[in-house]
Amino acid sequence: MRVLVTGGAGFIGSNVVDALVRRGDQVAVVDDLSTGRRSNLDDAIEAGVSLIEADVASRSDVDAAFAEVMPEVVMHLAAQIDVRRSVADPVLDLNINVGGTINLLEASRVAGVRRFALASTGGAIYGEGEGRDLPLDESAECRPDAPYGQSKHAAEGYLGLWARLHGLSTVALRFGNVYGPRQDPLGEAGVVAIFCGAMLAGKTPTVFGDGLQTRDYIFVGDVVNAFLAASDSTTTGALNVGTGIETNVLELGRALAALCGLEFDPAEAPARTGEVRRISIDSSLAARALGWSPQTSLEDGLAATLEWTRAAS
Repeated sequence: MRVLVTGGAGFIGSNVVDALVRRGDQVAVVDDLSTGRRSNLDDAIEAGVSLIEADVASRSDVDAAFAEVMPEVVMHLAAQIDVRRSVADPVLDLNINVGGTINLLEASRVAGVRRFALASTGGAIYGEGEGRDLPLDESAECRPDAPYGQSKHAAEGYLGLWARLHGLSTVALRFGNVYGPRQDPLGEAGVVAIFCGAMLAGKTPTVFGDGLQTRDYIFVGDVVNAFLAASDSTTTGALNVGTGIETNVLELGRALAALCGLEFDPAEAPARTGEVRRISIDSSLAARALGWSPQTSLEDGLAATLEWTRAAS
């Protein structure tokens, strides 16, 4: 099967690419390498994956990539994911996350793509979970607290529109807080990777706010399995992909510190604008529709992430 993966040089995308290669698909990656890393694809490229350096926000770039690849399936993971950047520059966020999705949907329609799967967000799209009945399922009201979540909500709407107007088979996966190997410990997103990098370097991790804010941490291997299952199915609409478990930042830091044989004594910084206090998501629908459920415990996932970070540093 010919599969086009946008954002395939990134953290989640490159893990998806490796899984597609293992099952024997013909894979092409579209990535502008603004945040993705070519090195994430070294093994995949050696196995025959092609890398097209292109910007999904450019219609001409997208059309050229589709003409080259002629994909049967599109897995769309390219995005602007930094919440703070979305607050500072919401138009940029809109152009990439909404405009880029529309470009890909239209190119998919023209090319007769069989299936279109979008990487969306479970945390940012539902908004604040404090005072709500957690974990939230897909029927919960979407109340984004930052342009990033709003842009993903809008992108999901365009998937539904292209399905109704053109019969394109689409699905959106609303991820929890994804962590695991290849997440950048020097990046702006991903507290697990940032904590791993700091602890292994002998530096003091920083906690923003009081550290009691919670997230639904989901291991990247489980996310990859959900993405492949969704792209192979005919299920449409939005599906949550998480554990349903709330873990606060202090608990997370203590668990990682224990794996490193350290005490967790973080520096403190003000809470960040646009970030929610509490969130967890219910993935029962994905279990029914896809036969998917998370298989990796937080302890095992943290250990695997720590091991990879140590080896990569």
